[in-house]
Amino acid sequence: MAIWSNNYHGSMNEKAFEFNSSIDADARLVYADIAGSIAHAKMLGKTEIIPREEADALVNELGKMNDELQDGDLTIDFSEEDIHSFLEAELTRRLGAIGKKVHTGRSRNDQVATALKLYSVSALEHLSSLTANVALALSEKAEQHLETIMPGYTHLQRAQPITFAHHLMAYTEMFLRDKSRLDDAKERVLHYMPLGSAALATTTLPLDRAFTAEALGFKDFSRNSLDGVSDRDHSLEMLADMSIIMVHISRLAEEVILWSSQEFGFVKIRDTFSSGSSIMPQKKNPDIAELLRGKSGRVFGDLMGVLTLMKGLPLAYNKDMQEEKELLFEAIDTVTFCLEILPAMLNDMDVIEEAMLTASQKGYLNATDCADYLVEKGIPFRDAYQITGNILKECEEQNLTLENFPLEMYKKHSDAFDETIYKKVDLKECVIRRNVAGGPAPERVKEHIEAVKTKLEDYQIIS
Repeated sequence: MAIWSNNYHGSMNEKAFEFNSSIDADARLVYADIAGSIAHAKMLGKTEIIPREEADALVNELGKMNDELQDGDLTIDFSEEDIHSFLEAELTRRLGAIGKKVHTGRSRNDQVATALKLYSVSALEHLSSLTANVALALSEKAEQHLETIMPGYTHLQRAQPITFAHHLMAYTEMFLRDKSRLDDAKERVLHYMPLGSAALATTTLPLDRAFTAEALGFKDFSRNSLDGVSDRDHSLEMLADMSIIMVHISRLAEEVILWSSQEFGFVKIRDTFSSGSSIMPQKKNPDIAELLRGKSGRVFGDLMGVLTLMKGLPLAYNKDMQEEKELLFEAIDTVTFCLEILPAMLNDMDVIEEAMLTASQKGYLNATDCADYLVEKGIPFRDAYQITGNILKECEEQNLTLENFPLEMYKKHSDAFDETIYKKVDLKECVIRRNVAGGPAPERVKEHIEAVKTKLEDYQIIS
């Protein structure tokens, strides 16, 4: 029987009850709901809204239920309407009339909102830890390739020489920003506690909301009861943050897919993270990277689903909001899985340094360095740009590179050239000289890696 049932209500259609039920989705809120109920029961006893001994009995029994659920000695009854109904029914079965008092001064509306926030805090902490692990895994891989020359790209065209370490550390920065957003979101989740808002207009009972908020780790309680039960901004923010994480995962996965193709040949994905073809014996497909790329669409859809759900709802609570939990939970599960598998995939990825260097030697990636050489000789950059362009045209016509372009031919374009040009256009030297903060010089990238490791020294890579 639903906790809202009484003689005023007739029986609900069986299919309608099943349609209305949410316990399959919200069962994961069980520990958060118990924590909220314990704090609420303590407050009821403190304020003597119910006798202290009855409040103590509720707190003790809720604690036992928490332990039993963790140990597997208590199982959730999925025939109940939702997890909140199950817990109240179980308390009543154990404590009789005292169990029925746990819901004094609250509604499922503020109860659900509070449990969801408590669960979200835990999820955000876990996701933050996982993003830190990804950033560390990228840094560890980068540390192995401080001098591995590869082409840097713009417009997917070879542009300038960089190192593989520098490229990986760009993604490290992305995941560090993701971690920062998750940490910020957690602080906003804890800004205020909905509990005590009741259905929409608080209650006539003398609740001590400040006591409950402090007991649950909130900074304050909601200052408007309508907003308290109808606000889902924290879910939207989490979904937006997780969508950005999936953008970064998808971009990295896309590059791994490109790099592992025969056209690039920059990396090799081991069999641990690839699959074969059912018809072509030679095929090794980057399925895990492709799934990481593809899962982004699922999380984006969850965000759009909740945005669409919330955009037209009048105050205060509406049953539509029940759908929000499932979308949020699905996104959390998807992002968690992706973040867990990514470090292991990176660890099992072999880097083909020779292929990266060979690619860097094509496409005149050192052309800007040639122009900069002339600038250092006092030639205006725009003129240096034109001179270098003329040299490149001649290189292309004669199948030469800037490294083997004869000195007498250099001098034909400008008397400023001498034998020192060859060191200037050496690919490794091109990278080493980019010794600007944030640049690809091995010295700078090493500093970057060390700074990241120091920042994340409390984390350990999970592979």
